[in-house]
Amino acid sequence: MPNQEGTGTPANGSPTVSGTPVADRIRARLRAARARFHANDNIAAFLEPGELDLLQAEVAAKMAEVLHALVIDTESDHNTRETGRRVAKMFVKEVFGGRYRPAPPVTEFPNVSHLNELMIVGPVTVRSACSHHLCPIIGRIWIGVLPNEHSALIGLSKYARLVEWVMTRPQIQEEAIVQLADLLQERMQPDGLAIVMEADHYCMQWRGVKDMDSKMTNSVMRGSFLRDSNLRRELLALLSERKKG
Repeated sequence: MPNQEGTGTPANGSPTVSGTPVADRIRARLRAARARFHANDNIAAFLEPGELDLLQAEVAAKMAEVLHALVIDTESDHNTRETGRRVAKMFVKEVFGGRYRPAPPVTEFPNVSHLNELMIVGPVTVRSACSHHLCPIIGRIWIGVLPNEHSALIGLSKYARLVEWVMTRPQIQEEAIVQLADLLQERMQPDGLAIVMEADHYCMQWRGVKDMDSKMTNSVMRGSFLRDSNLRRELLALLSERKKG
């Protein structure tokens, strides 16, 4: 039965608001705004208060249907009885949380010392998921920044927060570091920005060819790192030394 706020659970187990599944209501808002909602997009601005918990409950009901379709007895098997709920929480609040929560607060401060030398942050641990199979992507990111006197600077820990926010979405590695580069470029406005990511892809290690040794490394270079080959070589040489250490 619906409660006083008009929410209820229909026969298929999906929570609803005013008779419509929460996912459908959110999707309708996105479409009305002509907003993209790909796997690696953030849709926090289109969620209303309380809807994230309702969405999690809806995902839990759907996951129970998936387990049922896999012929897994979730009624008598105590190990899987709560699996649908656990997986829903993991997806909505944890490993895909970067889709549903706003950007973390990041304090920026002016470059009062007019710093203009290369800064390297990293490695920052990356935990993401491949949007093709939802398998883990685990790796490291290094960020190179060449600020100018007008650049906004951010604290060391804030890089990790922004990396985590962008990476906790289903995506492919090549697009993920472009998103991160766009975010940092917008916030900091440096003369140069470089991001290098190295990661293991469990869609290769766990399934398919089951290659346990292959890693993927890719980079994004912006501004001075594109124009100045000496600066680019300096960055890559420093990263090589850090990896050896």
